[in-house]
Amino acid sequence: MKRNIHLLFLVLFLSAGVLTQYGCGSSEPAVVTPIDTDGDGVTDEQELLNGTDPLSADSDGDGLSDSEEIENGTDPNNADTDGDGLSDGDEVNTYGTDPTNADSDGDGLSDYDEVITYNTDPNDANGDADGDGLSDVDEINTYNTDPTNADSDGDGFTDGQEVDMGTNPNNGDDPVYVSNDDLGTINFNFDRSSITDEAAQVLADNVDVLNNAPAFRVRVDAYTDHVGGDQYNLRLSLRRAAAVVEFYTNNGISEDRIESRGLGKAPVECSESEKEDNDGCEKNRRAESLPLSTLKYSPDM
Repeated sequence: MKRNIHLLFLVLFLSAGVLTQYGCGSSEPAVVTPIDTDGDGVTDEQELLNGTDPLSADSDGDGLSDSEEIENGTDPNNADTDGDGLSDGDEVNTYGTDPTNADSDGDGLSDYDEVITYNTDPNDANGDADGDGLSDVDEINTYNTDPTNADSDGDGFTDGQEVDMGTNPNNGDDPVYVSNDDLGTINFNFDRSSITDEAAQVLADNVDVLNNAPAFRVRVDAYTDHVGGDQYNLRLSLRRAAAVVEFYTNNGISEDRIESRGLGKAPVECSESEKEDNDGCEKNRRAESLPLSTLKYSPDM
């Protein structure tokens, strides 16, 4: 009630436009400085005309004074002029965004969504918060990936790399990646190139891995131990490599996905005790299956 009476008297006073005062031997009226009750830089008369509260420096409570709102072109009676969900005060003082434009950078994402929902830059239309080579807006609107995580599916490939390769950046199993540890190595009996039952199981497991990884080829590297001459062992290693290749092709791996090498004696000779234990060192009588990627990128593991 008191506030309403104050405003009524204020209106009547301002409508006069001048304040007449007499005294000190003078009969001339004096015009006083316009009143700004709340000290916001806007006179009470202007506030009444604008519909703002002359008793509050921040009529809408958004963190900007009424005079600042007039300077910024925002509505001093509306805490969120552009209706984007962020107060005018936060846009000006915290985020540096345009309080009169719900999408300050014009990228199709509201300032609120960039700041609150996605934690991206509301002032950069081509922003790439996670540095994966995809713009934030494309990650959100096109690929449904996380604009703040360079590898949304955690498979070691960045979202940008996956998009470039045509794989799914939201599926950790796409693309299937095969490491050296994923393909088993087999051993041979002394002076033999035939596949043992134990070795056949290892190769069968390798076939399953390769069938599930169409982007990979395989190279077979075969060796011998250090017993015998170099030329004999080279030929033996070639036979061993050929035996592995034959197993792969007989079990559905196409020849154009396979290459092989017979490399003769293994690089490191076994110790004397190892030779005595297994007729020339079984670990050197081996054929390794090494994955060869045809993917454009390698994962960052």
